[in-house]
Order: sequence, then structure tokens, then C-alpha cells
Amino acid sequence: MSDSPLIVVRSLAKRLGGFVALEDMSLAAERGTIHAVVGESGAGKSVMARILAGIERPDGGAIEIDGHKVAIDSPNAARKHGLAVVLQQTALFPDLSVLANLFVNREPVQSGLIARREMQARSFALLRELGLVVDVGAPLGELSAAERQLVGIARALLDHPRLLALDEPCEALDRSQADRLFAVLRELKARGMIMLYLTNRLEEALALADQVTVMRNGRDVLSKPRSDLTPTEEAMIGQLGLTLFPLPLRSLSNVAGTLRPQLTVSGLSGGRLADVEFSARAGEITGLAGLPGSGVSDLLAMLFGQRRARRGKVRFPDGDGLPKSRTEAARRGICLTSGRAGNGLMADKSIAFNLSSVVVGARDWGRRWYSPKTATERAARQVEALRIRSGSDELAGSLSAGGRRKVAFGRWLEIGPQVVLLDEPARGIDIGSKQEIYALIRQMAACGCVVLLHSTQMSELAGLCDRVIAFREGRIAGDVAGAEMDAAALRRLITGDAAAAAQEPATTSQRDAA
Repeated sequence: MSDSPLIVVRSLAKRLGGFVALEDMSLAAERGTIHAVVGESGAGKSVMARILAGIERPDGGAIEIDGHKVAIDSPNAARKHGLAVVLQQTALFPDLSVLANLFVNREPVQSGLIARREMQARSFALLRELGLVVDVGAPLGELSAAERQLVGIARALLDHPRLLALDEPCEALDRSQADRLFAVLRELKARGMIMLYLTNRLEEALALADQVTVMRNGRDVLSKPRSDLTPTEEAMIGQLGLTLFPLPLRSLSNVAGTLRPQLTVSGLSGGRLADVEFSARAGEITGLAGLPGSGVSDLLAMLFGQRRARRGKVRFPDGDGLPKSRTEAARRGICLTSGRAGNGLMADKSIAFNLSSVVVGARDWGRRWYSPKTATERAARQVEALRIRSGSDELAGSLSAGGRRKVAFGRWLEIGPQVVLLDEPARGIDIGSKQEIYALIRQMAACGCVVLLHSTQMSELAGLCDRVIAFREGRIAGDVAGAEMDAAALRRLITGDAAAAAQEPATTSQRDAA
């Protein structure tokens, strides 16, 4: 039994809404190894992690531990089987102390009282091992995103799991923190722990893993020991992300002898922003990179009239400044669509109604009430153009995540936008829908829109944008384009490792791998 894999995943299947997240996904994690699962964003890695954590239940397939089929139907069940999973969005509590977060719902008790001294002793040794020096009595919300990530990993290790699964653990870490984490993982492997390392970064997998499994479209397409991977196979893995992004289109707005309209931001401050200055041209996709709290969300809210600036000036292509409301923004052809919860859609209303919601509410001319006939005509146009796979009279809530995202885009296309603000537009949707959304973004830029794209996926920014502006702590940390626009370099800029970013040139393999 000791020579057999600790955990085996057989033909795992899972549907989320209207799309297949996992289909016939299999892998086996050998004892005393680090097993990397590599795949682009949306390949199904996070869904598999949530199933192993007991948060999601599979629709089919089986999970075996020590050769026995098990049901992981809750987080407690996962812990009982010796599985610890650290997700990208770890369930931490910012208002509680670091110590309380480490021991939430599992505080040691002595004589009927919480043994705080024991908690401090156990946490001190573990945090020191991770290279994290913080006040465990301070609120977690005062820590940086990287420090919170390490607290989440420390909380998982306190259970002394047999298998530790990490979903994109280095997303918020700088180089020194990532190197320290790698050293800890190698030490844990030496002690006999098994690790699943889920990532979209090939360079991390090749540097760390003993075994590599490649995921694509919810299934495993290659699984081999790291030492057996050929250069051709490494190149194939590195090309996975490249297929997501359509080639740039010829800009229809770049007419000879004319200047393209611009969005100009000068000395903008407010919220977390401090004296931000940049310009974005029509016909280009300008990326906005930054960790949560970097100020990017504040910027988008100000540009769309959802938040007031403290000082500074903004000039839009129409010659006017910041809109005072969302309605004014829509009337001026400024649109915002988000991949975060809701999208602003009315799930209990028809697709046709949702596609008409912006143009009817925003215009200040003609009839300003809902016309079923006009809505049907409008919906037919957008359903065909965006390849929405449902009838216009069906409820928006019945669509898949990708379908809802298309409707969110379609309602804005009806006003003919000049400025397109995108906040994680492809977040949480399947690969096919991602490709269609990316193609639509390219088309909007080519038709003369100013496009600002915010994403926490550096590979998405590097693969889709013409240039990327990196934000850190409310200020611009760098502005990169062309050959310098590498996902790894962007990651170093937003985490504060700018010196390393300047010293290490971008490579094609790095960009493709991320």
C-alpha cells in the first residue's frame, strides 16, 4: 500500500450552470512528491480544488484515498481524510486578528478556556518557517495581499495534512516570498507530505514539481514525471495559453492624417489613488494591473461616475470631464462591464429586456419607455452577433456564466460606446466563452473605442493588451508594452519587485507559460 498513490482522481465531472467545468478529469498523486497541475485560467483547476476541499460536489467520477473510494462532501470531511486546500479566494476574516484566523473554529482548549498561549506558540514557529513576520494580534485586514495569502497557507498547515493542495499560491507573492514558499514546500515534501500545486505558470511547475499534469477544457491531456518531459512537450504546455487570445485586428480608427481620440487622466486622486496620470488611445487595449487594494477599482468607479474624485482632471474623447453619475456616463458612451457577481443583469427578466435596459434608461431623446417590439428587434440583433445560444424570450438567469457575460456586453453595444471599461470581463467563464469575449474586446478596440481592461490574471493582460499600466498602493508602478509586456514582469511590478523586473528580460516561453 505504501507504494501506491495516496490520492487518485478518476474521471471527475462537474457542470457549473450551463457549461462543463470538468469532464473525465483524472490524476494520481504519488507519496512524497509535488504534483503540478498546469492549465490556463478556466481550464478547471480551481473547480477540482473546490471539490477536493469539500466545497463543491462532483457530478460524476470518484476520489480514492489509500485505495478506498471516499465521499468528500464537506470541508470537515476533507480534513478528516488529511486533505488541506488553499484556494485563490481563501475564506479569511479581515476584522479578526491573524491569530483568530489561523485557528478559526478549531481553537485549542485547556480547562474549558481557549489556550491562547498554545495558539501563539504554534503559530509563531509556523509563520517564521514561512518567512512571515507579523503581529498575530493585529487585524488581518491590515496585512498586504501577499501576507494574507501566506496566512491562509499557514492555517492549512496547522492541521498537519497528508496532502496540501495550493491553487495559484504565488499570484500575490513577490519573488523573495515565492522563493521562500518553494523552500517550505520542498521541506514538507522531504517530510513525506504530498502537494498538488495548481498553476497557470509553466516556469513554476518545471522548477518545483516531480510530476506534471496538464489540464485543458476540464480534462487531463498529459501527465508525466517532470524528468520525462521532452522539450517538445514543454513547448506544447507553454503554448496552451496562447490559443486563448485572438490576433490583433487592424484598427479602423487609425486613419492616415488623423489623431486618434484619447482618454487623458491628470493628477487623479481619491479613494486609494494618489496623483495618477496616464492616457489611453482609441484603437488600443490598455491593461490595468494591480492587486486588490491597488486603486484600480477606485479608478474604474471614478471614470464611470460611481465615485467622486478628490482632485485631478480627466478628459474623455468627447471633450468633457468625469461623469457625475452612471446615467450621465451611459449617455456619453462610457460603459462598464464586470465579471464580478451579478453583472448588473436582472436574472428574472428576459434576455430581450436585459439587452434593452441600458439604452432605454440612458437615452435622453425619443421614447424612454420599454417597447417589447423594439426590444425583440434589438435582442435578435445582439443574440446573432454575440452567438448567444438561447432565445431572446428566455430568462437571463437561465444562461451559463458565459452567456450572461455576453448579454452584459450586448446591452452596452446598443449605445455605441466610446470608452469601454472592463473589470475582470472573462472571470469565471468557460474557455469557449473566454475566446469569444476576447474576440469581442479586440473588435471594440479596432472600431475606435478606448478600452481599459482590468484583470488579476497577468497572462490575460499580457496576451490581450497593447500596453499595461501597473498599479501598486494607489500609484502607477510601471507602464510596459511590446516585448517587455511579460506576465512575470507585470507580476513583479504589482508586488513591488520592480528591480528584478527591470533586470530580467521577457522571453516568449515565459509569456506563453503564464
